[in-house]
Amino acid sequence: MCEGGINTGQMKLAVTMVGDSLAQSQQWLEQLHHLADHGRRAITSAELAQVTVMLGEAREKLESAIENLSVVADDVTIERL
Repeated sequence: MCEGGINTGQMKLAVTMVGDSLAQSQQWLEQLHHLADHGRRAITSAELAQVTVMLGEAREKLESAIENLSVVADDVTIERL
């Protein structure tokens, strides 16, 4: 952060790191989903599959946030107090 706004490069990097950690979690949950499925734990398998989908959606939102990070709303001003 800086007085005149944010460092978009650092922000992009931080959001990308969060996205990477979600990707890893998504992979692990996918493996757990398959293990539960093979172990005939249908309810657990279905719930893990749903969480996997939700993490995918969250990653899409993060990618969108990164793309829109350089977009500045005209009605926003920054004042130093």
